[in-house]
Amino acid sequence: MFNTTANVPGFGGAVNIYPATGWAAGGMIGYDFVGPRVELEGIYRSNQATLQAAPIGFQQFTAGANINDTAIMANIMYDFRLGWPIIPYIGAGAGIAFVNASALGGSTSSTQFAYQGIIGLGYEIDQNWRFNIDGRYFGTTNPTINNPFIGGVTYNNNNISLMASIQFKFGAAAPPPPPPPPPVVTPPSFMVFFDWDRSNLSQQALTTIQQAANAFKAKGSARITATGHTDTTGPESYNMALSLRRANAVKDALVA
Repeated sequence: MFNTTANVPGFGGAVNIYPATGWAAGGMIGYDFVGPRVELEGIYRSNQATLQAAPIGFQQFTAGANINDTAIMANIMYDFRLGWPIIPYIGAGAGIAFVNASALGGSTSSTQFAYQGIIGLGYEIDQNWRFNIDGRYFGTTNPTINNPFIGGVTYNNNNISLMASIQFKFGAAAPPPPPPPPPVVTPPSFMVFFDWDRSNLSQQALTTIQQAANAFKAKGSARITATGHTDTTGPESYNMALSLRRANAVKDALVA
C-alpha cells in the first residue's frame, strides 16, 4: 500500500520500507442530508512490511516490520444523485490514528493526526440498503519506531485502500403518497316543471327534455332515471299517483 524512505542512523542514513498488501475493517455511523452526508468512522488497518537498508560493503540488510493503524475519522461526503440507482460520490476526512509499529526488535505506539480522500460508487439496493465501493488515500503525520541500538526510525505512514461496504439507512423517507383518485364525474341533471295539479308537458318542459335527450345521445349510451314530485297539497295517495304520471310523461317524451 505504500513505499517510503526512513532516516536510520548507522545504515547509510536511509532504509526503504516495502509493505505488502494489507487489510482493513471498520464501521461508520452518520446522517444523510440527501446529497451531502456526514459520518463518524472507526477503522483498523494492518500491514506487514520489509525494511531494506542501503548496502554496507557487500551486505544488504533486510528486516521485517509490522504497522497497524486504528483511526477515528470524521468524514464529509457528497453524493451526485443523477436519478440512477448507481451514485458516484467523493469525500474527505480528518481525525486521529493510533499507530502501532514494530521493526528491528523495537516497537512503538503513538497518536498521529490522520487524513484521507475518498472517491467511490454507491448502489442503492432499495430505500434502506446501499452497497458502496471506493478508493481511499489515507495518511498520518510521521510516526517513529524506537530501537535501542539505532535510535528512532521515522517513516512516512500513508496507503491507498480499496474498500467495500454495506450501509443500512434508519428512518428512510416514507414513499411518496399515491396519486389522488380520479375526480368523480357527476351525471348531468335536468329539471322539468309542471303546472299545479297537472302532468302534461309545457313547451318549456319539452325544450328541457330535448336538451336532456341530446346530452345523453352524445354519450352513445346512458342510464336515465326520471323522478316525479308533487307538493304536499291534497291526499298522499293522490299526490303519489300524480308524481308517477309526471315521471311517465317525461319518460315517454324522452323515448319519443
